[in-house]
Amino acid sequence: MTAEPIILKKDRRDNYLIYILDQRYLPGRKIYRTCRNYLQVAECIKKMVIRGAPALGVTAAFAVAQAIQNFRHGGSASGTTKFKIENSKKNFFVYLNKVSDALTSTRPTAVNISWAVERMKKVAERNSHLSIPELKKILVKEAEKIYEQNKNMDKRIAENGAVLFKKKINILTHCNTGALATAGYGTALGVIREVFRQGKIGKVYVDETRPYLQGARLTMWELEQENIPAVLICDNMAGYLIWKGEINAVIVGADRIAGNGDTANKIGTYSLAVLAKEHNLPFYIAAPSSSIDLSIPSGKGIKIEERNPNEVKYIQGKLVTLKNAQVCNPTFDITPAEYITAIVTEKGVIRPSYLKNLKLHTNKHE
Repeated sequence: MTAEPIILKKDRRDNYLIYILDQRYLPGRKIYRTCRNYLQVAECIKKMVIRGAPALGVTAAFAVAQAIQNFRHGGSASGTTKFKIENSKKNFFVYLNKVSDALTSTRPTAVNISWAVERMKKVAERNSHLSIPELKKILVKEAEKIYEQNKNMDKRIAENGAVLFKKKINILTHCNTGALATAGYGTALGVIREVFRQGKIGKVYVDETRPYLQGARLTMWELEQENIPAVLICDNMAGYLIWKGEINAVIVGADRIAGNGDTANKIGTYSLAVLAKEHNLPFYIAAPSSSIDLSIPSGKGIKIEERNPNEVKYIQGKLVTLKNAQVCNPTFDITPAEYITAIVTEKGVIRPSYLKNLKLHTNKHE
């Protein structure tokens, strides 16, 4: 991994701290933000200090674990000891819900945040008979387990996805789906790393990915660390290069996959899917199964985050348009299922019909 995007550890006083690599400053500088409470973590998520759906899930789990360590359980000042304990336990779960709500509201499109938070809550609920100190230990262990499982899932995604590529090819990818985005090995970029390891990569074409330039700043950096041949292009150059025959396949990540296979991913993904379909190129999604949300029937039900206009109006702090320009800045778009050749998760490769196969895949044991 080029750099750990998130670290959870104790200080000298046994307080849990979360260190988050500020990806806004990469590749120029490696700066870690120290978060002492869940509100600081939530602010880092909102401000894109850390991003990438799987990494956000790990971050949310760490934030819940950290917050619970800060819970003080003195209970009521009056009544029996039993009442104090019961009152304290009730307050514990009220606080847990408060923390959970704050985290899940930060980035509504990325399902991995709510997935991780709900998993932490369910663990607490299953062990509600235990003491609060015991619950605290269990939740820290669960957060660490989510982190380790995330890394293992990435490796399996990479192995499963590499099978799709039989000969040496040029691949186009969008945004950043590497270790920085997953706190692991990477999803789409993890597949690319494995395909390169097998000697089947000619070039990787990297969309710069406006407005935050995750492709230019992060993906190019990660590929350079791996010595994978990469070519940076502006987002609007992809069509020309596909038309010329320079690109043989497209692979991207996902922030949420609806029950019918419609997929939310970084804005610009849908355009690539249309281009790929028009030119008979395979278009692949690589994501952990935690990104599949069967509760949403189609992409129409996925809430798309609209971000600050200044992300479009300014590049690296420099105004590039009129100061009073009206801006539309959706962070994600929806790629309809019919444009997706296959979806790769840690459990295997899913092909159409997604309405049927996503359900079977989600219930499949790893």
